[in-house]
Amino acid sequence: MTSVLTTGALTLTACGSRDDNKGSDSSKKTTVIIGVDAPLTGQNSATGLGIQGGVQIAVNDANKNNTVPGVTFKVQALDDKAIPAQGQSNATQLVQNEKVLGVVGPLNSGVATQMQQVFATANLVEISPSNTAPELTQGKNWQASKSRPFKTYFRTATTDALQGGFAADYAYNTLKKRKVFVVDDKQTYGAGLAKLFKAGFTKAGGKVTGQDHVNTGDTDFSALVTKIKNSKADLVYYGGQYDESEKLTKQLKDGGAKVPLFGGDGMFSDTYIQTAGKTSEGDLATSVGQPVDSLPSAADFIKKYKASGLKGDYGTYGGYSYDAATAIIKAIGNVVKDGKVPSDARTKIVGEVQKTKFDGIAGPVSFDEYGDTTNKQLTVYQVVDGKWKAVKSGTFSG
Repeated sequence: MTSVLTTGALTLTACGSRDDNKGSDSSKKTTVIIGVDAPLTGQNSATGLGIQGGVQIAVNDANKNNTVPGVTFKVQALDDKAIPAQGQSNATQLVQNEKVLGVVGPLNSGVATQMQQVFATANLVEISPSNTAPELTQGKNWQASKSRPFKTYFRTATTDALQGGFAADYAYNTLKKRKVFVVDDKQTYGAGLAKLFKAGFTKAGGKVTGQDHVNTGDTDFSALVTKIKNSKADLVYYGGQYDESEKLTKQLKDGGAKVPLFGGDGMFSDTYIQTAGKTSEGDLATSVGQPVDSLPSAADFIKKYKASGLKGDYGTYGGYSYDAATAIIKAIGNVVKDGKVPSDARTKIVGEVQKTKFDGIAGPVSFDEYGDTTNKQLTVYQVVDGKWKAVKSGTFSG
């Protein structure tokens, strides 16, 4: 397993919790670790590093402001490489470190399925800023009967139950598209999102003219491009991450199919535009919340992120990561007094997180009985002049 700490994390260590810093008050403080699990290298790493960065800024702020008297916070970031088995191994490593009192992550819903039980067994709170698969909070049969599988799992991102329908509604009623070709990467997130988009689009009156699947890591989509062209679709919907979709859209346009590619929050990254170049123009993606760059509440966060030298795309989940870490820090503050960590701290922190209610930098932060965020805001973005531009924000009830 790989542990990656950015320069920001190392700088934090030097800022006051070292044992050899005997001349400062911070040397007397108890060290509490906020764990992070995300892909920090390879697939999805630009987004994963943005999650790590968001947590780091939150921890920096908590230490600077002495948010929890008697406590110095540190970040321990582990690289899951977007591989479920690695995520499970990382979860075990975090659980075994008694200084870890909360975890932010993972990025991928498929990874989360392998981590939840590990954290639940140890009563260690986990808040994902990005998981959108409904079953993670509402159970495998969520469409028929909702049942929360793990009381230790929360998320600050809304679910695909809303995101898929929101995208379908926009495609049919705003873009006036009537024929769609649906593609997914066969992963928990991608396949689930594509299924929900398809259901919403056909319910609205649209037609699915073709459907296919790709594998994560694929780079040659020539056969798929031929299928899409032959289907006469006027839109391609992609359920998956930017790593494959940025190549698919380029090959699609270069192959003569001048139709937009529409995806979910896994595609919403500056890296998508940088790689696809001009062929990404006109493509669309939905993402959770409102554009963080447009929120006055996030201005200070963005300024600090840019000045810190932290890598990654903060715009996708950085704000939600900051808010997730802040929720954990606030909960710790209600449990750990004067640096004294009770033996049942982890269990108590889970209860405190459930009661969370504050105004975060990305919107109001609170959780319902399933551990889902009560902030159901979504946004459609379109690539305009080489940048993601918000074209519609709102909520979707189905």
